[in-house]
Amino acid sequence: MTTTADTPTAAEPDLAEVELLIGGMTCASCAARVEKKLNRMDGVSATVNYATEKARITYPATTPVADLVATVVRTGYTAEEPAPPPEPTTGDEPGRDGPEDDPELSALRRRLVVSVVLAAPVVLLAMVPVLQFDNWQWLSLTLAAPVVVWGGLPFHRAAWTNLRHGAATMDTLVSLGTLAAFGWSLWALFFGDAGMPGMRHGFDLTVSRADGASAIYLEAAAGVTAFLLLGRWLEARSKRRAGAALRALMELGAKDVAVLRDGREVRVPVSRLAVGDRFVVRPGEKIATDGTVTEGAGAVDASLLTGESVPVDVTVGDTVTGATVNAGGRLVVEATRVGADTQLARMARLVEDAQNGKAEVQRLADRISGVFVPVVLLIAAGTFGGWLGTTGDTVAAFTAAVAVLIIACPCALGLATPTALLVGTGRGAQLGILIKGPEVLESTRRVDTVVLDKTGTVTTGRMTLHEVYAAEGTDEKQLLRLAGAVEHASEHPVARAVAAGAEERAGALPDVEDFENVPGRGVRGRVEGREVAVGRLYDDLPDGVARAKEEAEREGRTAVVVGWDGVARGVVAVADAVKETSAEAVAGLRRLGLAPVLLTGDNRRVAESVARTVGIDEVIAEVLPEEKVDVVRRLQAEGRTVAMVGDGVNDAAALATADLGLAMGTGTDAAIEAGDLTLVRGDLRVAADAIRLSRRTLSTIKGNLVWAFGYNVAALPLAAAGLLNPMIAGAAMAFSSVFVVTNSLRLRTFR
Repeated sequence: MTTTADTPTAAEPDLAEVELLIGGMTCASCAARVEKKLNRMDGVSATVNYATEKARITYPATTPVADLVATVVRTGYTAEEPAPPPEPTTGDEPGRDGPEDDPELSALRRRLVVSVVLAAPVVLLAMVPVLQFDNWQWLSLTLAAPVVVWGGLPFHRAAWTNLRHGAATMDTLVSLGTLAAFGWSLWALFFGDAGMPGMRHGFDLTVSRADGASAIYLEAAAGVTAFLLLGRWLEARSKRRAGAALRALMELGAKDVAVLRDGREVRVPVSRLAVGDRFVVRPGEKIATDGTVTEGAGAVDASLLTGESVPVDVTVGDTVTGATVNAGGRLVVEATRVGADTQLARMARLVEDAQNGKAEVQRLADRISGVFVPVVLLIAAGTFGGWLGTTGDTVAAFTAAVAVLIIACPCALGLATPTALLVGTGRGAQLGILIKGPEVLESTRRVDTVVLDKTGTVTTGRMTLHEVYAAEGTDEKQLLRLAGAVEHASEHPVARAVAAGAEERAGALPDVEDFENVPGRGVRGRVEGREVAVGRLYDDLPDGVARAKEEAEREGRTAVVVGWDGVARGVVAVADAVKETSAEAVAGLRRLGLAPVLLTGDNRRVAESVARTVGIDEVIAEVLPEEKVDVVRRLQAEGRTVAMVGDGVNDAAALATADLGLAMGTGTDAAIEAGDLTLVRGDLRVAADAIRLSRRTLSTIKGNLVWAFGYNVAALPLAAAGLLNPMIAGAAMAFSSVFVVTNSLRLRTFR
């Protein structure tokens, strides 16, 4: 049957998204199993992150969340939606954020301490023959049994759960290895010769031939359990430290606020603030939420949020951001955004989204982890059979197989990417750099061209007074006072720039009378008894004034002629001021190997003047907003990998089209939404920092993966060849995971 164009197609189902907390995962292969089961459900797309212990799931809106939870439970793990954030508190609770106060971490530490205390004498007795007294082996059994059974319970419980669901994970390897060593020792003690008084036991780091009936492996069973518990505790502690930046970010906000009710100040929790509420912020207090100053003036310290160390002056009409600190002056602020809409909440959400995602390299690692455990079980069985067949030595065969089981744990593989992402994105948030997702990291490595929007990115986006030329016999301050007085009555951006600059340089401005706006030509009025005109109201200009006007226009500035009593007396030039840090930022981008391009809708003369100031050679000017996308595509067609930095609504499409979009956090929501990286501070220098941090995070991930892969590839043959004692294998495996997490934590020192 042929389908015609008129045949209605099934409508795409509405999709919803949920985040579930997954409990019971102990390694990367656990995460891979949960992810695989969820993705088998109709219309479901899930990403499970072992480090954050969360599943981000997109599913058909008609599917109950309970079905998703049930699928996870059937797989052998727990799942629940995150609890709503608690009511704000006074912040006085001691130690709430300390890693040691996590109940799970405390229980794991207790288990570790008891296991180490009991296992240490067992290992010493086995390793140092001179310490072995008559019947020492029975003391070893007494001490080792609680370690293997109770200390290793998390491994055994997880292995049993997975076995019931027909799966094998890292815990399967650990549980099999330690129980096999312990079981062999029990058999040798009760049914072999190992329990005889006077028995002595040598220790060798490699496999050595021995009589199976007289060999015990209590030190391997207890030592491996203790080492793996140490590794798991260090891993859990490091993971918690790795996420500390995000937790610190989310807890930056104020806890309560003084709201104005009927002219009185009432202290209420921040959660009860509503849009439109007016609240008081005294010096030293945190601003409770995003808003606009309606009374007072002060300086706002945004260093906690943006990394910017210099406080910014604010007055009536200025916007302020929640979680910043009022450094001086009483402010009354009207709330414009509350709760999840605030900049702080959106920042935290961006960081968390990035930490929950996966880079391509991690997807490869996950696929390998998923098949790794079954392969290791086959290798262990092959090792046992191979040794038994070639040497006939059951003890040597058993020892080598146990070493294979223990050394092969793919924990480091599962931690390689998530821990680096946790630390890198968290550190970025502290520095005012928000990385949207791990895929972004891959892009930063390839970028070779950076397109910079001019207005608001390289420049301030505000007109500012630059040069002043006063004709011979005219006082410059008088010229500024009279021009500023007339322009002060106008709302035009150029007029506002002249008035503000005049007030700053010449002092208080006099009053104006008989003010008149001449459309398209300028303004005039009476000031201090003189008829003052500003703009293009003079046809004949003295030579000096004409030259000054031409020179200013050649430099791309807007030249305004000032005169009174019918005579042109001088020129004031205004322009969109270049940010003080832009030249330094462009130099920083060049050092990273990026070719800067200035893109603007402004005229070419203005663009080239700005480009010369900041050190950019390539200029694309007089471009309409909708043509910015075409420019990016043209550069890409030339074989370039393009990063775009912008801040306006008209930049959003170009930011989304570029290989890497960097949105200035001081810009519009549309630009921030379209960007891959958000620079909260609005300082172009941070663009270079953002690319450096992204590249450093990516190189850390790759270094971790190389170590994790290399370790397993190198260690498995050694264990199978009988060159590793099981206890040494356990210590090495634990060290591998700790190394990967520690390497990731180095990103916390990024400057």
